[in-house]
Amino acid sequence: MENNRIEYKKHLTDALEKEVVAFLNYRDGGIIYIGIDDMGNVTEVENEDQLQLAIKDRIKNNIQPSALGLFDIVTEIINDFVVLKIIIAGGVEKPYYLRKYGMTEKGCFIRIGSASEPMSQVMIDSLYSR
Repeated sequence: MENNRIEYKKHLTDALEKEVVAFLNYRDGGIIYIGIDDMGNVTEVENEDQLQLAIKDRIKNNIQPSALGLFDIVTEIINDFVVLKIIIAGGVEKPYYLRKYGMTEKGCFIRIGSASEPMSQVMIDSLYSR
């Protein structure tokens, strides 16, 4: 079941960085599973080594400030299926944002319940000033 700390993705999608940013900006971080759909059904991933590298590169290249050292990607077997588990710590250099949008409402997200929501400019400025 998805909640404030867990997000399911059936496949690697363009929303990955947004979800990672939201967890980095959330105090406790969170976990993203690739290979589990929104209903909690395990669907398995293929080419997990290649997928892990793609995920690492996207987090490294598309998120500012650097998230290196704040996430780990592990392979997990659930019901005999291979899934990827991305473990994200709450970052210390908040706000984290999507590099291509900068420190704006289009680039900064935070986890609220089971959703990743855009941060208001006031919230972004408040986090940045700390």
